[in-house]
Amino acid sequence: MGQSNKQDLFEAPDYYLLDELLTEEHKLVRESARKWVKRELSPIIDEYAQKSAFPMPLLKGLAEIGAFGPTVPSEYGGGGLDYISYGLIMQELERGDSGIRSTASVQGSLVMYPILAFGSEEQKQKYLPRLATGELMGCFGLTEPDHGSDPGGMTCSFKNAGDHVVLSGSKMWISNAPFADIAVVWAKNEAGNIKGLIVERGMEGFSTPETHNKWSLRASATGELVFDQVKVPKENILPGVEGLKGPLNCLNQARYGIAWGSIGAAMDCYDTALRYAGQRMQFGKPIAAFQLQQKKLAEMITEITKAQLLAWRLGTLKNENRASPAQVSMAKRNNVDMALRIAREARQVLGGMGITGEYSIMRHMMNLESVITYEGTHDIHLLITGQDITGISAFGGDSAGDKAP
Repeated sequence: MGQSNKQDLFEAPDYYLLDELLTEEHKLVRESARKWVKRELSPIIDEYAQKSAFPMPLLKGLAEIGAFGPTVPSEYGGGGLDYISYGLIMQELERGDSGIRSTASVQGSLVMYPILAFGSEEQKQKYLPRLATGELMGCFGLTEPDHGSDPGGMTCSFKNAGDHVVLSGSKMWISNAPFADIAVVWAKNEAGNIKGLIVERGMEGFSTPETHNKWSLRASATGELVFDQVKVPKENILPGVEGLKGPLNCLNQARYGIAWGSIGAAMDCYDTALRYAGQRMQFGKPIAAFQLQQKKLAEMITEITKAQLLAWRLGTLKNENRASPAQVSMAKRNNVDMALRIAREARQVLGGMGITGEYSIMRHMMNLESVITYEGTHDIHLLITGQDITGISAFGGDSAGDKAP
């Protein structure tokens, strides 16, 4: 399929010997994901990105390497892994492509996690094992056309109708929507309280029109969720949570994965630039011999190393259940910004070749323009840190703690 002759020569940088902080299991999990990316993802991803299509054949492999719900307990079909293992899988996937990491992030952090954390035992048994194997694919409905950073203003709502509720409204910018079998949707009940509902494809009035003409995340399927008086059985309502803390807890999981994933994109850009600089001859020597190119490469490895340390420490805190949402925000914001800057510098090292599909850099750069905005924008994450250190909210209403995106 596609450019299968394209060789993936990636070598991961580890300037501060962080591998010494990882367990053997961490390294095995990472190696399994890395080999899969090199074998299955790298040879075809550019072709899919160019034609703006999601590579459906990859879903089976993503499930096999444990990318769907790695931290979900094995009794529900998950990997039962710790948060550093989860982060390393996301890092390897995003090294391949942010859109593929998004697919896995949504499935694990935004679909399986809320069912595990807030679902009934029946819901967990019904959905989680099939989500883990990729037999079912899911999506997460929070953002609306007019409510992005302020999800509390959502207008999507449902009304009581006996043994079921009737759901109306729409959601936008939803990863996996076009092919998802189920959607975890957040909507207001008649009292104005936010609840989570599991909406299944095939329910009358539920449609998922695809979003076209994207310059970013072109190998990821994005769409809308439209609910035209959809009858949802009451047993599909998540019983364990009410209010914005439900979806915000899910986003916290996804943001954590992005903090690791974006390092992968940066590593790939750096590795490409380093390799190219050593081979490209100008003025009788490789461009790696020139001071300005060395400056670019030295700054890239420095920033990647700082991001690796941030992610590793955050993963350690997550494993101890001590990581605050504000700490996750800091890592998401810093690491994505770092990756985007590295992509731009790496592109310059490659000169004109940097804009071609022969190299991954421009694809990463365009993808990261979405990553820096979704799961809480770059600016909002800055204000979350600001609120955390000053105790004063610069956005939202009075109860900003609940309203923080």
